[in-house]
Amino acid sequence: MATRVAGYGQGRRIPHNICGIFGKPIGYFRDMWYRDASKSAWIEAITHLEMDADLAKVIERVGPCVLQARKDYFVVLCLAIFNQQIALKTAETLFKRFSANFPSRRPTPASVVAYINSADEATLRHCGLSRQKRAYILDLAGHFLSGKINTRKLRGMTDDEVAEALMSVKGIGRWTAEMFLIFSLNRPDVFPVDDLGLRRAMKGLILSRDYPSTTRMLRRAKAWQPWRTIATWYLWRGLEPIG
Repeated sequence: MATRVAGYGQGRRIPHNICGIFGKPIGYFRDMWYRDASKSAWIEAITHLEMDADLAKVIERVGPCVLQARKDYFVVLCLAIFNQQIALKTAETLFKRFSANFPSRRPTPASVVAYINSADEATLRHCGLSRQKRAYILDLAGHFLSGKINTRKLRGMTDDEVAEALMSVKGIGRWTAEMFLIFSLNRPDVFPVDDLGLRRAMKGLILSRDYPSTTRMLRRAKAWQPWRTIATWYLWRGLEPIG
């Protein structure tokens, strides 16, 4: 069944390989958000989180955390914008088509600006670029080119500073910023309370009939600090069929 991605932002539905709501990760999305690892790099976090008996069961079922940082910041954010409001498989096909226009299939800020400004309307729409998405991606590229998003400084910035910089781009909301903090920068203590996948997982964890409130989620997750990112990752993956 096709999955609709209703625009990246807080409380939005998103691909299963990120939050565990939908089907198995595919193609670009598997590569974009997950990397295989022979062993967990998060031993300290797992040891801490296993003190929660309920979460320990999820950790045991899922296995090692294979979350690894990424450095292709522009590509990741470009894809996040590109993937808005379309089915996941369609997004994969269109992003491949778009990426094929760049050396090594890797769009860069400068090459994206040149391509969008030179390609005709039919070509751009063939790649899935509506006028709105073009504006968003051009704004993203402009932020990178101007240094408003400085890739050399990102790792030295606080979570709030990174989120603020990203959300200054048209089309990027808090949810996308939080996913960037988790999957690209591997910030250890991000807890995206508005994410539907996380709320669904928390509902199961605490055996609630209804989705838990933000207050209840934060209260339960307090003991997971400073490793709420890893707890979130396990809760997402715990929604997936294992094996």
